[in-house]
Amino acid sequence: MKRKLLFSILTVVAVMFMPQTATSQIFQRFHFHRHAAPAAEKPEAAYKYSVFAGYSYTSLNNVNNSRNGLQGVNLSVTRNFGRYFGITADGGYYSKPYNSVNPGNPTVDMLLLGPVVQAHLFGKVDGFARALLGGEHISANSTIPSITPNISFAGGGGGGLDYKLSSRFDLRFSGDDIVSSFAANTNQQVCATGGCSAHKSRSSRASFGFVYRF
Repeated sequence: MKRKLLFSILTVVAVMFMPQTATSQIFQRFHFHRHAAPAAEKPEAAYKYSVFAGYSYTSLNNVNNSRNGLQGVNLSVTRNFGRYFGITADGGYYSKPYNSVNPGNPTVDMLLLGPVVQAHLFGKVDGFARALLGGEHISANSTIPSITPNISFAGGGGGGLDYKLSSRFDLRFSGDDIVSSFAANTNQQVCATGGCSAHKSRSSRASFGFVYRF
């Protein structure tokens, strides 16, 4: 018992006579190890632009008797303003029929612009929703000698999912419902007197491809 008491007294005395800098370092290290917070996760890099390119399909409800749809390409560029909002310029060109030949073998091209809202969903998956407005053109040929108007206002809404492959590359699935107004006119004289009235149609569009961010 006396030995333990003597050892305790000697320890206290030794600490008292240690240099102040040494004791402060000991206490600082002890305090740091007790209260050190876990390292913060590295924030995800924010890129101003994202470019999409991929395969695309559109139904062809704006041409009479053409319900088989067309295949083509879809390209878009998005200017991001922060993590959740951006402006998208979207273009598509469709010429190859799906399954069978459409009457007149028409082609469709479109250029659309609009806002996009983006959000992280879970894991490596992000989602987005967008509203697009612009113009759409359908080619005319011997079977469809006149399309009125030549370029129709077009627009609609859609969205999709991005699966993160790396910090810069994503795999994208998207879909839109594009509304336009065309009439297939074969009688130019009737059209000249105002007898041709365009009709609205809704054509679904689906795209699959890759996104690059920079």
